[in-house]
Amino acid sequence: MVRWIQERFQVSCVRACRLGGLSRAAWYRKSTAKDQAAFRMRIRELALSRPRFGYLRIHVLLNREGWKVNRKREHRLYRLEGLQVRMRVRRRKRLSLHRGPAPRPTALGERWSMDFVHDQLANGRAFRVLTVVDNWSRESVVLETGFRLTGDSVAMALARVSLHRTLPRSITVDHGTEFTSRALDQWAWENGVQLDFTRPGKPTDNGLCESFNGRLRDECLNVNEFESIDHARQKIEA
Repeated sequence: MVRWIQERFQVSCVRACRLGGLSRAAWYRKSTAKDQAAFRMRIRELALSRPRFGYLRIHVLLNREGWKVNRKREHRLYRLEGLQVRMRVRRRKRLSLHRGPAPRPTALGERWSMDFVHDQLANGRAFRVLTVVDNWSRESVVLETGFRLTGDSVAMALARVSLHRTLPRSITVDHGTEFTSRALDQWAWENGVQLDFTRPGKPTDNGLCESFNGRLRDECLNVNEFESIDHARQKIEA
């Protein structure tokens, strides 16, 4: 305001401060606040990579990376960046920015892909199958079948696999609620696994798992009639 008065009316700093109701000491005082540019940039990067995460979830990610900033300051900078949780509304699809091709695996067990397949029993009750595929060998790592598979269920299934084989560096997933849940995010951080999220509306980013799901449906789900969930587990595992 004081600077605008000076430039607009060509008056001295003393008169501009008097008109603006500001003391000259405050006008000449140099700010001692730390530069928050890097912190604000990191908040924006995390918000863009995790569109369903609000500032509280981002606060957890920042603490893991070593940023020791309280939630009030983070929330203020989050708002100054114009960020908010993306609401799920129906709208025309737009072209998304290409994040670049996902890194190709160079060895067995380096990168996995994960997704869900839906089917139903003979009585019409729906169930789901969690499929996990090794991107290098195309091996089916996990086939977890159940009526209600949540983020906790996914984390528990992966934890059981880790008992007899090495976990990968990253797992490619979409933005389903099970994969963006707190439970799976906590498990991934504790085990040093990166969740590599696909671009919204781009199933080709997870093409290996989508291809496996198609074969699973053609060769197993579509040719069998499941009487119970236990029967489905036996057939799918076989």
